[in-house]
Amino acid sequence: MNFAKITTAFFAAAIAAALLQTTACKREPVFIGTLYPDPTDTTDTNPNPHPCSPDSVYFAQQVLPILTSNCAMSGCHDAASHEEGVVLDNYTNVRNTGNIKLTNPADSKIYKVLNDPDPDDRMPPAPAAPLTADQKALILKWIQQGALDLICDADCDTTNVTFSGSVMPIIDLKCRGCHSGASPQGGIALTNHAQVKATATNGKLWGSITHASGFKPMPYPVGSAKLPGCDIRKVKIWLDKGAPND
Repeated sequence: MNFAKITTAFFAAAIAAALLQTTACKREPVFIGTLYPDPTDTTDTNPNPHPCSPDSVYFAQQVLPILTSNCAMSGCHDAASHEEGVVLDNYTNVRNTGNIKLTNPADSKIYKVLNDPDPDDRMPPAPAAPLTADQKALILKWIQQGALDLICDADCDTTNVTFSGSVMPIIDLKCRGCHSGASPQGGIALTNHAQVKATATNGKLWGSITHASGFKPMPYPVGSAKLPGCDIRKVKIWLDKGAPND
């Protein structure tokens, strides 16, 4: 037998055996966990990450509108007038100048003046109407809770906008303090549907709350932020319906 052929056959057999052994010992890669994991669910299951609690008082949404509409106006407690050194146009000024007593909330000056029996010493002073019992109770509750600057994102429900249920509450909280009484600001009273509709018809209501050019921006004082977007949307829906008394 040819020696070269024998040698070639021997080496071929050896290589084949080695390859067979290598294949037999080869291991599949090990994966920890799932090879094709489900993608991360980024769906926003809570569209309102900072909901308002009915048990908490929120300064910017609830307390400040009452103060700016009834107290922080020219000649009283805005930054320019600062009567008796009291300025009530933002959280810092209210805390620094309102003589708030966390240990005895009812003795806080900012609350006591709301209940003064003398119409001239009461805030707001006559001929302006006094704050309602609910408004005074809200301010006291805010102090009792620590007079904090809590922030929340109120849900905006525009499914059934009406004048009585949606628009007038905004006017009462944000505008009526300046636009009521015997001498309303700018001669514009906003205490009922007829008065509010009149300002809506002449365009002043929309121009003012959107801070449009040529209109006096509201809420007062000048420099105040616009109404929350939800409030503006509600007013717009009502205006688009023809400003009905619904």
